[in-house]
Amino acid sequence: MKEEQRKRIVDKHRDSLKRHGYHANALYWSSREVQELRFQHLAAIGMAAGDSVLDVGCGFGDFKRWSEERGCPLDYTGLDLSADLLAEAKLLHEDGHFFVGDLFDIDFTEQQFDWVILSGALNENLLDDGAYAKRVIARMYEVCRRGVAFNLLDARHLNAHDLQSHQPDRVLAWCREITPDCTLIDDYLDNDFTIFMRRA
Repeated sequence: MKEEQRKRIVDKHRDSLKRHGYHANALYWSSREVQELRFQHLAAIGMAAGDSVLDVGCGFGDFKRWSEERGCPLDYTGLDLSADLLAEAKLLHEDGHFFVGDLFDIDFTEQQFDWVILSGALNENLLDDGAYAKRVIARMYEVCRRGVAFNLLDARHLNAHDLQSHQPDRVLAWCREITPDCTLIDDYLDNDFTIFMRRA
């Protein structure tokens, strides 16, 4: 990601946080219900209480709260470009571990986490035909021990020039070049799909 793109994302979230405070709208979700529907599908990969999870683009760490409310506390690590969002996340989740940056800034070790998840963090259009998204997904797989779950915007139902959307079948085929055990879920929202990548 180019430095000016990173700055744009950080500034955008700083402005949104000032306008909305701690709210799903500050993360550009239309509602908490839509945010949590995506969480539900990410968690369906098979997370259990005590599992270690890296949340890439974690925002306020809401996945940690959501999971705990459902009786599934996690050994949670959050990563986000926005120091402003993470300052709020640290207040909300004193027992979480948080890092500022993107996935290539932090020296996580191979298979460090049971699960690596990402929700909405690759929606920014970087004008690179999805190259950065592919790099992030490949790196997520490197640092997972059991699997990766992520969602992307569905290009079949979304035509927004300021957002990055993808063709689900193409993403699935590319993920299967990394691991054959991949699953596509695309029946929960018109403009979104989730992919699971599991280690054999």
